[in-house]
Amino acid sequence: MNPAIWSTLTLSLTTSTLITMTSNHWLLAWLGLELNTLSILPIIMKSHHPRATEATTKYFMVQATAATMILMASIMTAWQTGQWSIPHTTPTTTLLTTTAIMLKLGIAPLHLWYPQVLQGITMNTALVISTWQKIAPLTLLYMTHHNLNTQVLLLLGLASALIGGWAGLNQTQTRTIMAFSSIAHMGWLITAMTMNPGLTTLTMLTYLITTIATFKPLAMSKTMLDVGTSWPLSPTTLTTTMMTLMSLGGLPPLTGFMPKWLILKELTSAGLTLIATLILMASLPSLFFYVRLAYLTTLTTPPSTTNTTHKWRLKSNHQPPMAQTIILATLMLPLTTTLYTTT
Repeated sequence: MNPAIWSTLTLSLTTSTLITMTSNHWLLAWLGLELNTLSILPIIMKSHHPRATEATTKYFMVQATAATMILMASIMTAWQTGQWSIPHTTPTTTLLTTTAIMLKLGIAPLHLWYPQVLQGITMNTALVISTWQKIAPLTLLYMTHHNLNTQVLLLLGLASALIGGWAGLNQTQTRTIMAFSSIAHMGWLITAMTMNPGLTTLTMLTYLITTIATFKPLAMSKTMLDVGTSWPLSPTTLTTTMMTLMSLGGLPPLTGFMPKWLILKELTSAGLTLIATLILMASLPSLFFYVRLAYLTTLTTPPSTTNTTHKWRLKSNHQPPMAQTIILATLMLPLTTTLYTTT
């Protein structure tokens, strides 16, 4: 792709998210979401592969449907209240807006498009959709937080955690596994939204860091069996990938345990012991396929195509900031109290 076009798309993608995050007007927020969708579409279909074209079409139809629902809800709000301000919403329009945002985030039961889209694109583009593209819809949830239906959000969060774990058990494609992983993590995020917006921010930051640290080393792996083949290239990278996978699963003493620990504390403090138990049990299937991936990274001997132990002539293509990201994704648990009080 032409560097000028690539720079324009990247700038537009960044600007559109910032427009939605800083707007207090429904039309401006909708404009940011639409610009965001139009900016990511050429990036998705950059590989000119039929699967990429299919993923682009599915992504466009889902995002356009969600944006139309948000526009309809904003028009109904303006009709009933005479205001276009985002915090001033009615119960009917709040439910419609929540449904649209759940569709954009890929929350179960509106998640069926998400694994299909991620399977048809490159791992780097999948990383953008799994991280940056979730910020703008979550911002709208923050702005309408005081009007949200707590019971509906708890039900959606529990359903996402369950489906994200169960559906990922029989997957062999790396991107599909990470897609169901993202669905499960969004369930925890939505559950945190009902309890404490500050905890939601901490959960989102932890999710972003651990997802980036996991996606980047797996960029060259299409299936689970491909994961171990990068051992001759960089044993250190594959070992740290195992640690980030364990962190993504929420095992102590790694960073991923922190948001789950705090969410369970908030649920039990609010008297929702049954919900806390169910969502905790729902994370076990997710942990199983993380452990399965981790087993294939360092505990198995990959097929060797050369006679040398390490391919020392070949350089790793990982960027320098990856080291800091992996450290944050694995070693931030001692900072729990500081992060919890400052977010």
